[in-house]
Amino acid sequence: MRVAVYGSGAVGGFLGTRLLEGGHEVAFIARGKHLEALQTSGLQVRSALFGERVYQVRATSSPAEIGPVDYVLLGVKASSLTQIAPLVEHLKGPHTSFVSMQNGMPWWYFHGVEGADSPIAAVDPGGVIERHIPGSLVIGSIVYFSSALAEPGQVVHSSGARLPLGEPAGGRTERILTLSSAFQSVGLKAPVRNNIRHELWVKLMGNGALNPLSALTGKTLRDLIDSSDGHGLIRSMMDEIRQVAAAVGVQIAISNERRIEGARAAGYHKTSMLQDLERGRDPELDALLGAVIELAGRNHVDVPTLRAIDAATRVLFAPRSEGPRTSQ
Repeated sequence: MRVAVYGSGAVGGFLGTRLLEGGHEVAFIARGKHLEALQTSGLQVRSALFGERVYQVRATSSPAEIGPVDYVLLGVKASSLTQIAPLVEHLKGPHTSFVSMQNGMPWWYFHGVEGADSPIAAVDPGGVIERHIPGSLVIGSIVYFSSALAEPGQVVHSSGARLPLGEPAGGRTERILTLSSAFQSVGLKAPVRNNIRHELWVKLMGNGALNPLSALTGKTLRDLIDSSDGHGLIRSMMDEIRQVAAAVGVQIAISNERRIEGARAAGYHKTSMLQDLERGRDPELDALLGAVIELAGRNHVDVPTLRAIDAATRVLFAPRSEGPRTSQ
């Protein structure tokens, strides 16, 4: 099958090279120094599970150079989707599917839901993404592995190999079974879930609490969780996220403590939002907390802790101003 990876960093780079291992035709879309490295030296992947290899890849900054494909792996951050959405038109064919891999609440969340709510403005302001990548073309996925872009052209995969998939409208279609089989044939766990929204909320319950708190405190997951104050804040945020999920029809089946213990097992790991802060990059706040707070408001759910942490994190990431100078 023909695949385009839009955003060929930590997640997209790793998954794209796994598909190369399966003999599929894969093109990588990147930019800047990372693109330059891919074009000149290839993509090096160091994996705790699959070993180390350098892949000579087809890489470009222009989707138009690739043309229609069977699948597009959307490896960019949620905050970048509105910018790239118009550009994916070049990748569309009669049967193209888009695999969403973003953290947090996706733009397609209410697609296929009977009596669906209106789109979530926090993640798709103005409906730009939906116009170009409608929910009918989407396969949902949840990334449960750890990888990082160590430097341009180098991806390090440290743990995990799970990528649950799900149709937004439910069911087991030919397109999702084909994709699941392709991933599983190269060593990934890619089960097809009938209710991908529950999986989304389970991950969001952790990311929505742990990412902002980690950025605000500068603490790793283990340090944050092992702090009694940190643990209490995490529980409060998870309780509020659980209430919002219930308000839109999803009862999260696992306990807070089980979700926290899963995060503790990651050890002294810096969350992606803490890494964003350290590297001067924009955070995924709208997808992680903004969307949840928007849904809370629609459904009259009180989420004071989420609102406070969201506001504090936005202040943290706000551009610095020179301000007035005083002389002494």
